[in-house]
Amino acid sequence: QVQLVESGGGLVQAGGSLRLSCAASERTSRRYDMGWFRQVPGKEREFVSHINWNSRHTSEGDSVKGRFFISRDNGKNTVYLQMNNLKPEDTAVYYCYADPLGGVRSWGQGTQVTVSP
Repeated sequence: QVQLVESGGGLVQAGGSLRLSCAASERTSRRYDMGWFRQVPGKEREFVSHINWNSRHTSEGDSVKGRFFISRDNGKNTVYLQMNNLKPEDTAVYYCYADPLGGVRSWGQGTQVTVSP
């Protein structure tokens, strides 16, 4: 399984921006689709965004459309989540995932994002 390490979380005021990074332990150009979920304690994990292995296709959850943008750099084995116009309801632990072709999904350990009013 590929190992994933998220970074870039932190505390930000509403209206601000953060960029999350997710570094993979092996070449993401090995046709790994990747993406992000988020979770608030006591609630189900919520889909945030997805990008296919060659960046030709992306998707976002309804609650983040137009504010969050996913990208990847396969040369750096890293996927990014640019989060703009953050709202207090975006506060959550953000988890990166990787879907190898025909394989089992891998998850990162999560990074906390806190948005103050």
